[in-house]
Amino acid sequence: MRLSRIFTRLSKGWVAILATLVFLLFMALVLPGQAAQADETSAGAGSPDTSFWYSAQDLYQFAEDYGEAGRAAYIRARWTFDLIYPMVYAFFLVTTVSWVFAYAFPVASRWQVVNLFPFAGMVFDYLENIATSLVMARFPLPAQFAANLAPVLTLIKWFFVSGSFLILFFGIVRAIFSRTKNRRNPGLRES
Repeated sequence: MRLSRIFTRLSKGWVAILATLVFLLFMALVLPGQAAQADETSAGAGSPDTSFWYSAQDLYQFAEDYGEAGRAAYIRARWTFDLIYPMVYAFFLVTTVSWVFAYAFPVASRWQVVNLFPFAGMVFDYLENIATSLVMARFPLPAQFAANLAPVLTLIKWFFVSGSFLILFFGIVRAIFSRTKNRRNPGLRES
């Protein structure tokens, strides 16, 4: 796929290192404060964003538990912090997966397209934000389509985001194996 090839071409070693540093700094400096603020404004009720699965009824319960101020804070966070965070983790995962897989597999390998996994995670994260924000904004009026769709979008988001970390780990192991094999047998080509 063309987008996958573009990501691979742009994902040089220095870009992967930069993406990793941005990700780690964001996790260390921004995420804890955001998590504390979310816990405070939600009165400890939790968040659908961090759940792997919840029902439409659970989403309405979150909205009720948050209260008016909590719902407003939730929506504000989705359209400030949660616009940036998916870009940060997608930048990290796309570039590191692309860079590692360039060493793990031949350029023409179909495995190269897995660098699209994190991008899909980001897209579903944004779709989840839209759906949950609609429910919070309309509460107590129902937004049934969004309420039914939000849990599915959350589950798909987590599939792609969690899967991206597993793919990165797999790519690192494969790259190490490939480099070790090629050092021992310089005449062998990567499979």
